[in-house]
Amino acid sequence: MQDADINTADIPEKLDWSNAEIGKFYRPVKKLISLRVDADILDWFQARGAQYTPLINRALRIYIASQEALPAPLRRNKTATKKSVRKRASQK
Repeated sequence: MQDADINTADIPEKLDWSNAEIGKFYRPVKKLISLRVDADILDWFQARGAQYTPLINRALRIYIASQEALPAPLRRNKTATKKSVRKRASQK
């Protein structure tokens, strides 16, 4: 059967898209990673239920949004590591 052979006369055409939701069915691609977090942080998330990984993801998204809302000079661009802390201490 060809497309031209299909009778679509009884199917109403949707012309009003004013109530349509953009991205309603969008699901971001998930990537499996290994991540080290402090035990107490993981315990806190796990105490909220079996679905704690989406909760961690949501918390990270909220953090990212809050950082993007800040002016560039106020953003934390660099995480303090033991090495960077020692370097700063030795410069004083």
